[in-house]
Amino acid sequence: MVKVTIIGRVEDGFPLTQDQTYVNRQDNASFLLYKQQAEFLLTQISKGSLLHPKMTILLDHHSFHFLVEKKICYITLSDSSYPRKLLFHYLQDLQKELDKFDETVLIKTISKPYSFVGFGKIIGRIRKQYMDTRTQANLSKLNALRKQELHVVTEHINDIIQRRQLLGYCVKMDTSDDHYSRYSCSFQSKIDYDR
Repeated sequence: MVKVTIIGRVEDGFPLTQDQTYVNRQDNASFLLYKQQAEFLLTQISKGSLLHPKMTILLDHHSFHFLVEKKICYITLSDSSYPRKLLFHYLQDLQKELDKFDETVLIKTISKPYSFVGFGKIIGRIRKQYMDTRTQANLSKLNALRKQELHVVTEHINDIIQRRQLLGYCVKMDTSDDHYSRYSCSFQSKIDYDR
C-alpha cells in the first residue's frame, strides 16, 4: 500500500507537493518521521549523493522508492510487501500527469514548500488506483511488466546515513515538535526507540 508520496525539485531539493490521505490521528507521529525521511532523501538526491534515477531504499518493514525524471523527483513510501514494479508504474503515472503542466510556470515559480496543492489531489486520485494490487488493471500491469527487467538499485537507509556521517554532515530536522527534532544521522536509532 502506498502511504506517503512527495514530489520535489532535484536542483534544490525543494518539496513541491505531497499526498497524505492515508494519515489518521493514531499514525500521525510515524507519518511525520516518514515525511522527514523522504525530505532527507530528496536533499540527498539534490546533492548528488544518490545518483541512480530509479532506486529503492529499505527501511524496516517499509521501502522508499524514487524516480527522477526531467529534474523532478517522485518519492513514495510503501509496505515492503507491495510489488516494486507496480510502485514504479505508479511513479511513472505521476510523472506523466505532471508533464501535462507548464514546467516554467508551475514548477520553477513555486517558492513555498508543498504549495502545489492542486497536484496533491491528482496524486490522491492516482494513488487510489494502486491501493489494491489484486485489481484487474494492476494485475495486467504486473503481467505486462513481468518480462521486462526492472533496473532499480536497492540500498538500505542506514547505508545512506552512514555515508553522510563519514562525510561529516549532520543536519538538524526542521519540525515544530521537539520530539521529532532529531539529527538526520540518527533515523535508525529513533525508529528503534519508538518500538
